[in-house]
Amino acid sequence: MPLHPDVRAARDFLLANREDADSARAGFAWPRPERYNFATDWFDGLAEERPDQVALWITDGERDHRLTFAELAERSRSAAAYLAELGLAAGDRLLLVLGNTVPLWEVMLGAMRLGAVIIPATPQLSPADLADRVDRGRAKLIIAHASDAAKFADLPGDPVRVAVAADGESVPEGWRDLAESSTRDPGSAPEPPARRGDDQLLLYFTSGTTARPKLVEHTATSYPIGHLTTMYWLGLQPGDVHLNISSPGWAKHAWSNVFAPWLAGATVLIFDYARFDPGKLLDVITRTGVNTFCAPPTVWRMLVQADLGRIDPTATGLRELLSAGEPLNPEVIEHVRRAWGLTIRDGYGQTETTAQVANPPGQPLREGSMGRPLPGFDVVLIDPATGQERTDEGELCLRLDPRPLPLMTGYRDTADASSDELNADAFAGGVYHTGDVVSIDADGYLTYVGRADDVFKASDYRISPFELESVLIEHPAVAEAAVVPAPDPTRLAAPKAHVVLAAGHEPSAETARDILGYAREHLAPYKRIRRLEFGELPKTISGKIRRVELRTAAQASGEDRPAGEFRDSDFEF
Repeated sequence: MPLHPDVRAARDFLLANREDADSARAGFAWPRPERYNFATDWFDGLAEERPDQVALWITDGERDHRLTFAELAERSRSAAAYLAELGLAAGDRLLLVLGNTVPLWEVMLGAMRLGAVIIPATPQLSPADLADRVDRGRAKLIIAHASDAAKFADLPGDPVRVAVAADGESVPEGWRDLAESSTRDPGSAPEPPARRGDDQLLLYFTSGTTARPKLVEHTATSYPIGHLTTMYWLGLQPGDVHLNISSPGWAKHAWSNVFAPWLAGATVLIFDYARFDPGKLLDVITRTGVNTFCAPPTVWRMLVQADLGRIDPTATGLRELLSAGEPLNPEVIEHVRRAWGLTIRDGYGQTETTAQVANPPGQPLREGSMGRPLPGFDVVLIDPATGQERTDEGELCLRLDPRPLPLMTGYRDTADASSDELNADAFAGGVYHTGDVVSIDADGYLTYVGRADDVFKASDYRISPFELESVLIEHPAVAEAAVVPAPDPTRLAAPKAHVVLAAGHEPSAETARDILGYAREHLAPYKRIRRLEFGELPKTISGKIRRVELRTAAQASGEDRPAGEFRDSDFEF
């Protein structure tokens, strides 16, 4: 089975223009096949063209598990045969709750062969979270680690339960053993159904930073073909080894651990760790010959505390460095540049889309900018208050004529009215609303300002929490920071910082004075942080800060001072 010709042509065009973003944007058009199956129309082609190349490489730093494209294609056919035997068919929904283990990829490809709908979820979810996903996702079949079986004791409906058991671990009563799939004849899998390109394939729950997690629908083409833009941003080339630090169950895992690398014909490398160790990660990068490396800002901030000098990129083949999830602070980028001679390139996207805006390889970078629109996306800035287009700052939106292929079809929920309302808001005015506010310069470079819900006014000035947080994180005592508005009788709102201290620093008045003083020196007077509180930050299970909780707490306190809060008026500067 050769690679789908239209998708291959689009892929090869982007590869040929990997360092010419203007030509890539001008000449790129989304392939829109009427029928498409990533497993049979793409992955099987890789297995035919690159049978001996490693497709999936999982390491814990000591033990390695490698599967070639040919081996993984064969194993996914066996998985498809087994899933069909259990009753999974085209259009049925599968809740996949696995960590970075080989069965995750076998099952994803196997389910795609059947035309089933995959609902990825992280094993970190609570029983209540999982019950919600089974209920709203209407899952017919569940695959999870045997060690997590107790979380599924009380579920709505009666989905088929399949366990992945570790060595020496027993399969719980009432569960089937996924290991049985290895005995199934790969040739016995049903013929792939004639699924349309716009048929449902993936349902992702968002991380829920401001509200209940939304259920995002993607099709057989929106992610499997749409991640050509992600491939372009990452700078992936055929034969590369790509390492991405991401947890299964979240969209970024599919971005960089499934679709983008395999669209390029690259190897997916997984660092499977129980506890993150920056030093061990550096060892893995060196030993495995990583060419492209993507990590969230949290990982980059931990890495710069390690000895980056242990890696010589020219000797190891390390070529591309990427960051995504939240904006990365400039001082971290500079630290890495000094150590490795490589620049971390930012990229922006959402669960609802693939990479939309980024700094692709070979393009001039603007400090603090997340780059320019990627090929296939037509971006417009909209004033959230008036709905009018802006040429300076506004909500980042995507034009829908033509509709970008990677964009979700919409939000889905068991409560139809809720879905209708969410979709009406998301697609109001003939554009897709990301909910993120950005500014734009004369050359089209976009800079993140903040979530539309997070930006606030103080003394009639608009305040971007991210801008203030970027200054705070430069202070050696600050490991993490989140800024929200606190009620103020004079200014309407005063910027308040919630700070997680770096190791070796005490939450004292002296530390607070030092941090507030540093912020005064590096921020305009109207942006000054007026209040500060030490403590842990509330986060989603995917690691994103839930500023909504901090804002709610600040509003509940009113103008009263919470215990442990320091104010700039407490000190002389």
